[in-house]
Amino acid sequence: MNQPDSQPLSLTFDGPAQSKVHICRSIDDINAADWQSLAGSDYPFARYDFLQALEHSGCTNAATGWQPSHLVIHQQGQVTGIIPAFLKNNSRGEYVFDFAWAEAYQRHGQPYYPKLLMAIPFTPSQGPRLLLTPQLREILDSASLHKLLDTATTALGAHSWHLLFPNSADQALLCQPQTPDSSQLHRLGCQFHWHNAGYEAFDNFLALLTSRKRKSIRKERKQVSDQGIEFQRVSGSDISDRVLDGFYVFYQATYLKRGQQPYLNRDFFERLFRQMPEHVHIVIALKQGEMIASALFLSGTDTLYGRYWGCLDEYNHLHFETCYYQGIELAIDLGLQHFDAGAQGEHKLVRGFEPLLTHSWHSIEHPGFRDAIANFVAEEREGVRRYFEESKTLLPFRQTENDKGG
Repeated sequence: MNQPDSQPLSLTFDGPAQSKVHICRSIDDINAADWQSLAGSDYPFARYDFLQALEHSGCTNAATGWQPSHLVIHQQGQVTGIIPAFLKNNSRGEYVFDFAWAEAYQRHGQPYYPKLLMAIPFTPSQGPRLLLTPQLREILDSASLHKLLDTATTALGAHSWHLLFPNSADQALLCQPQTPDSSQLHRLGCQFHWHNAGYEAFDNFLALLTSRKRKSIRKERKQVSDQGIEFQRVSGSDISDRVLDGFYVFYQATYLKRGQQPYLNRDFFERLFRQMPEHVHIVIALKQGEMIASALFLSGTDTLYGRYWGCLDEYNHLHFETCYYQGIELAIDLGLQHFDAGAQGEHKLVRGFEPLLTHSWHSIEHPGFRDAIANFVAEEREGVRRYFEESKTLLPFRQTENDKGG
């Protein structure tokens, strides 16, 4: 990908009256107060500070394949909408997989990249992707929104656009009737999230599970304890350099074990902890007083997000305890209603995490590939829906009052 011109790119937008759109190649080109007034504080990953930390630490730039290309909508001299976006020359760190699409393009001598991506880098968590004033959201229809994204894609010389993990409000705006010549494709995915039914403690949650599952979880937790492993929780400004050092070693190990390079550098985490202390929490696993593993969580207004974890040596059930059970306890203690522990993982299902459909939208410029991909996506949606329904039947919650033992 060529290094883009640093000046914002202006677009003509056939949308709401008196609207202008700029494509900004750096978050620094956007006023932080304007951004935050639209993003709010409910969802930490859409915060200006989070995306600025990614950019300033060098994690999102042309060299990493994440060139910031944020869409900023102006009406009557006011910023009324921002769509965080990136021009991509790879598909790493997205968690909605299109590698097979790119390979098919390559086999036929066609360019798949660059593509325009509306997503939070390296973050497969549902949330706002369209940061709009209520007034703009009221008058912006689906057709105009899709046209805006198509226009931005063309202006940037991209061959497709992709919007990943929108929340329900954005999904409602994105959804439009699919016609035979429609270039927009709707994909489904399935994640597993934990929900807080007003629990005061972990045992209150366990009480709602079947006896067999309840005993299994207690056994797993006891096996961790029997290995001499204890846990501490550190939040915000209490996270010391020593804790950060340990955490980053473990985080790197998760990738290096697979022969991969980590997406994020230490500078990013330093900036994150310094600029967003109220949102960050680290769970530390200790054995004989030494850190052996850790997991990083971010909190929003009503949801806890489990993001990064790692260890050097393997211990029985250490991953489940550090990432899931400690996360559930943290969500309960913080009074949060939901716990999103990350993408995939059927192992979450039997531990009380409930299936949730996720969405993504894709617009493919090439008509031949669009038809082939549309057929794939239609079949995939049906498969995901079947999987979602089947997963609901496997939840470990007890169905009758007779199952209270254990």
